[in-house]
Amino acid sequence: MDNTTLAREYHQWLTLEIRMARNSVETYIREINRFCRWLNVQNMLVTSMEEQSVVAYLEYRNQPKVLSPRTVSRVLSSLRNFFDFQIRSGYRKDDPMRNQRSPRLAPSLPQVMTVQEVDCFLGEISGENPLDIRDRTLFELIYSCGLRVSEAVSLTLSQIYIQEGIIRIWGKGGKERLVPLGDEAEAWIRSYLSESRPKLERPGKPRNEVFLNRRGEGLSRKGMWKRFSQIALRAGVEGNKIHTLRHSFATHLLQGGADLRSVQELLGHSDISTTQIYTHLNRKDLLLAHHRYHPRGGK
Repeated sequence: MDNTTLAREYHQWLTLEIRMARNSVETYIREINRFCRWLNVQNMLVTSMEEQSVVAYLEYRNQPKVLSPRTVSRVLSSLRNFFDFQIRSGYRKDDPMRNQRSPRLAPSLPQVMTVQEVDCFLGEISGENPLDIRDRTLFELIYSCGLRVSEAVSLTLSQIYIQEGIIRIWGKGGKERLVPLGDEAEAWIRSYLSESRPKLERPGKPRNEVFLNRRGEGLSRKGMWKRFSQIALRAGVEGNKIHTLRHSFATHLLQGGADLRSVQELLGHSDISTTQIYTHLNRKDLLLAHHRYHPRGGK
């Protein structure tokens, strides 16, 4: 089987068999397509390549600019998964990645906004036209419910239970979770669905997505990012990403006294160790408070 055909089959395996999250699939496939293009230039089949060829590819990927440890780790993860697929599918018996080790990564703390910065950002969306109401509802929902960007984009009308005050979210790997709306998010959802969304819909072209663009189609990630950037600039909190609202959701919950297990459930993390990174942020706050306010705290 040629490299391109195998890459397509791998894509289907990730999507249909593994049911990997769409963003992860895109990341893996982007790297594997690059890998297969390199193999085609070398006139080499991936099913018969040996370990030294993997090393040669990694050297190639490090040119002309040396990759960061995090990028190297991502490349290695993509290749390992690709060869694992080949072994599981019977295309090869050996693993040329067996001696490749990922670099040690220093833990990176997520960027968060203060409560005041979030209020300033959301308060900047003060218009009353359908798009402004949509934006306020969208970003309020991401912050109040801790949604991933992909979860907000793909949210459908059938996932919202207004009377019960919850939304049903399908997260990574198809994992389901129920998240409380909260009074503020619920009020904006009610206003958007009853008054603004009907003005964005196109006659005879009903859509199931909650958030629509000006053409009556589902709002895209690109469209969401563009709106976020414009509002953040006006609010003076530029440099943040949409995902910062989700990080802020988790951090503010822990700062308010929520237990780690509850935050894990609300975020939809499979492993609590993923959630524990937010406790490091809290420890940093405690350290700063100690230095600032305790008579023996230092300077």
